[in-house]
Amino acid sequence: MSAAAGPYGARAEGRAPAARRPTAADGFVVVDKPQGLTSHDVVARMRRLAGTRKVGHAGTLDPMATGVLVVGIGRATRLLTYVVGADKEYLATVRLGVATSTEDAEGEVVATTDASGVADDDLRAAAAALTGDLMQVPSAVSAIKVDGRRAYARVRAGEDVTLAARPVTVAELEVRDVRTTRVEGVPVRDVDLRVVVSSGTYVRALARDLGDALGVGGHLTALRRTRVGGYRVDGARTLEELGRTPDDVTLTVTPLADAARATFAVRELTEPEARALGYGQAIGIRGEASDEVVAAIAPDGGLVALLQDRDGKARPVLVLAPA
Repeated sequence: MSAAAGPYGARAEGRAPAARRPTAADGFVVVDKPQGLTSHDVVARMRRLAGTRKVGHAGTLDPMATGVLVVGIGRATRLLTYVVGADKEYLATVRLGVATSTEDAEGEVVATTDASGVADDDLRAAAAALTGDLMQVPSAVSAIKVDGRRAYARVRAGEDVTLAARPVTVAELEVRDVRTTRVEGVPVRDVDLRVVVSSGTYVRALARDLGDALGVGGHLTALRRTRVGGYRVDGARTLEELGRTPDDVTLTVTPLADAARATFAVRELTEPEARALGYGQAIGIRGEASDEVVAAIAPDGGLVALLQDRDGKARPVLVLAPA
């Protein structure tokens, strides 16, 4: 085979092979996801920008949603499990008076109701009733598995899917603005909300439940995630901004230790403690024992491990800097 040919045949004459970007350091990149892309699409683009396939994300966003998507690169992918469980903040718009098959704007309209009679006080009272610890029925078109298949796949196949309610926490459900508009001549109300929820909460389901509580139906028309744990949208970068990194320049990431500080409480280590943890050994507990996972930071500022107190010792649950 000639030098101009590859394993799948001859390369076009004069075309140079695509240069691979230098591999990014282990760390996080907070992406401001655009509308229309899946979270998987973002990961695919980040793999090219980071020069590695070892890329993952914390907390899926639907294609219609925008905002914070925490992307882990290299060893930082091992921290994503903990980021997924963090609380999340959203800005959402709910259209009262129109119910859809998917509880968002991408579904088919299944009912339209005059919502002009919904009083602002009743709206705020309904929002207050949806705040706190709740049992929420997830959207039937969610990615939850039912007998080994995604719920949304069953719905698309024509099956009638009803998911079991699960506990969630809605810490805040703030009504910010209300507007009246018309859909095919029917008065409906668009409601802007700020929502702070626990992991696993479906904002689409909140839109549905708010509309049902008011007797007019409702669906989600816009969603922007503004925070995941300690990661905020004002610190996020768009894919366009990230794509401006020259091909021969390493992508800038948030280093492992800084990423951990934004997610966990921190324990500063002594040199002997850092060395012991690097070997996977337990170290002494400081203060009172706690179930909280903490980031163990070495004297040089590097992230050594994640720790949790068990059986009278601070034990590594994840070692990031093995000896």
